Formats: sequence, C-alpha cells, structure tokens
Amino acid sequence: MKFPVPVTLSELARMTDSRVMGDGSAHVSGINEIHKVETGDITFVDHPKYYDKALASAASFIIINRECEPPPGKSLLFASDPFACYNRIVLHFRKFIPASGNISSTSSIGNHTVLQPGVFIGENVTIGDHCVIHPNVTIYDHTQIGNHVIIHAGTVLGADAFYFKRRPEGYDKMHSCGRVVIHDYVEIGAGCTIDKGVSGDTLIGKGTKLDNQIHVGHDTVIGKNCLIAGQVGIAGVVTIEDDVILWGQVGVQKDLTIGKGAVVLGQSGIPKSLEGGKTYFGSPTQEAREKMKELALIKRLPEIVEKLKKKNLGH
Repeated sequence: MKFPVPVTLSELARMTDSRVMGDGSAHVSGINEIHKVETGDITFVDHPKYYDKALASAASFIIINRECEPPPGKSLLFASDPFACYNRIVLHFRKFIPASGNISSTSSIGNHTVLQPGVFIGENVTIGDHCVIHPNVTIYDHTQIGNHVIIHAGTVLGADAFYFKRRPEGYDKMHSCGRVVIHDYVEIGAGCTIDKGVSGDTLIGKGTKLDNQIHVGHDTVIGKNCLIAGQVGIAGVVTIEDDVILWGQVGVQKDLTIGKGAVVLGQSGIPKSLEGGKTYFGSPTQEAREKMKELALIKRLPEIVEKLKKKNLGH
C-alpha cells in the first residue's frame, strides 16, 4: 500500500513508539510485506531466520527487533514487536469506515453497468463499463473491477487476508491494506471468495473464468484466459500464469507458481510449483500419464501377489 503522501521515518517512529537507526528525515512512500516491497517502502522482520532477507530486500526501511548497523541506503526502526508496529501503521493509513448505505458515494460505477438488488459496494471501489453484478454480491473497499465483468450472486470480493501471528495467548491478526483487482472480461461464479492482498493486490487477469464456490487467497495473481472449475481452493501468494486450467476440487498450496498452459485434473493437490504446458493429476501432483500408469499398477497388485505366491509354492 502506498501512503497518500510520503511521511518521514521519524513520524512513523513516533506513531509506533520505536527508535530510528539511520536517517529519520528520509521519506517513506508505502508499507508492504517482504515479497511485495519496492524502493521507498517500509516492511518488518521479527525472526532471526529472515533478518538477512529483509535487510537485503528492495525495502528502503525495515522495522526490526535487533539492533544493527543499517545497510547502505537503508534506515531502520528498532522495536521489540515489529509485527505490532506494522499493524499500527496499517490501521493509521487504512482506517475502517463503517458503511452508511449499500453503495458508497466514494465509489465509481461505469456506463451501462447493472447492479442487481442487494449488491453492496464499499469505499473507493471502481467498477468499469458494461458489467453485471448479480444479487447479494459484496465488494469491499478499494476493489478495482474492469470492463465487461460478470460477477454472480453471493460472491465476496476483498475480505481480509487469512494471516495471523501465533502468540502465547492466541492468534494476532495481521491487518490487510491491499486490494482485489479484476481485469476486463472476467466472469466469476456464484458463492466465490477472493481475499484482498495483505499489502499488495490479489489479481485476476483478463478473460479468466471462475466457476462457483472457488476461494482465492491473498496476494495470489491469476493470469489471462485461465479456467478454474468449482470448489477449487487456492492459497495465498500463488502465481498462476496464463491459460492454466484447474478442474474441480483442486487444492493449491501457498507460495508456488503454476506455469503457462498447465492443466490440473480434478481432486488433485498441488504442493509445489508446476511446469507449464503439461497435464497433472494426483495428490501430490505428478504428470497425469505417469500417475495413471502408477494407479493401473496398484490395481494389479493383488494379481501380481497371487502370481508370486503360486510361483513360490511351485518351487
């Protein structure tokens, strides 16, 4: 998320009760998770395992719970609880605004777009031209929708990311400040849920079609002209390249890439990245032809065991 106007690191230090290590007069342009950071952004790190990754990232500013010399060109905020500081910054710049009606006056609806009864549209939503939004669709704040998009009944765009930090007393929510972005000619079926990014965008590419009852996790990027069948579940921070087909009840693990033109057959489980241009099946997935051979062999096991028994008795 980019701030409305850049703020100094010293201002953020006062806001979060943290201490500047480096140049407090430097201007911070936005806040992002480590996998989304750009120059000018601030991010956080609170575990030694990720210190080096954060300090070497594109982020210009890092909230950290270790006193150290800032890397060249970067400044730090020292805090005992960087996660809590991150949340305080997010909640300051992305305040929750209770709705006063079904369609916010701050949102923009394009020409020839149809909103069926019961549609809810939050703050600062943009919907393009020639769209159809069917009954009881909920579109959370800051969602961006292109032209010629169809969204079927009961779908929810922009709910918070499912992201929590475990503490001794329970789970601490990481507050979301990202968006959902839907490109032109997308169709989304009934009862789907597409979560906003934690700090960046969850994106559905041009011409992609989603069936009913599909879940798309935070910060996932789906390419152009993909086809995703019913009850598919996609975790957060997944990259699905163009022309991918996922058939019914496929489950996709987080932090992986599915290559261009891949096809995954129904009820498969994807635990790691897949090359494009191939067909996959199974849980865990493997190339469908090899998996089918394996299953055929398993079906023959009783026959093979019986033959071995007879052969041994013969001797």
